[in-house]
Amino acid sequence: MTSVYRLIEDCAAASGSDGFAACIVDLAGWTGVRQLMVFEMTGDAVTCLLSRNYERVRTGEVLAGRYMDGWFRMDPLLPELMRLPLGQTHVRRMDDIVAKMPPDYFDIFFSEPGLSGKTTVLAAGSSRRMMVNFYDGEAGAPKPDEALLSLIARLLLNHHESHPPAGYPACLAALSERERQICLGVLGGKKAEMIAGELGLSPATIVTYRRRAYGKLGISSRGDLFALCRKG
Repeated sequence: MTSVYRLIEDCAAASGSDGFAACIVDLAGWTGVRQLMVFEMTGDAVTCLLSRNYERVRTGEVLAGRYMDGWFRMDPLLPELMRLPLGQTHVRRMDDIVAKMPPDYFDIFFSEPGLSGKTTVLAAGSSRRMMVNFYDGEAGAPKPDEALLSLIARLLLNHHESHPPAGYPACLAALSERERQICLGVLGGKKAEMIAGELGLSPATIVTYRRRAYGKLGISSRGDLFALCRKG
């Protein structure tokens, strides 16, 4: 098993490059979390920078799609993030904030998808403010170390502040190149047969790559992909 120190070193070395997303996904997965969701908050808008599902149960369509559809404004951590001094990170366990959640918000983002909890790291940089959400793994699993989660958030913040925006939605960065090509084709309104013809692959292969990409993102449909990739 790769040591956590090696994974951290890989992330640091890849910061600012196209290979960073894959490295940070491996590091976050080492902590045993169920889902990693990274959102950038800018004024009254939200963008999903990263979505990675580590289990078979797909929750990304709930955690991103509905959150970005206006519900982010009800997040009790949003005001705290916007007040956070530049250069700082702040770890917040769900137990600390659940009493501040509106009942409907709690039902949609925790009760309905069957999520027991999460840890959020708020991160404020010179040009970006981010929420890095680590959703708990299976019941009874030990909580990830807060210092490691804070480090992951800082690595994400440093990368996104130094890396020019890609020519595709940021949340697709952790996919393989082929998976990303298929998702971009779907976002372009193309059917599997058309994407297959453009890439020189069979429609069945396109479906396989698409299913694999959706599984990584934690979504299950074309509509979910559009929701994940849009700005709220």
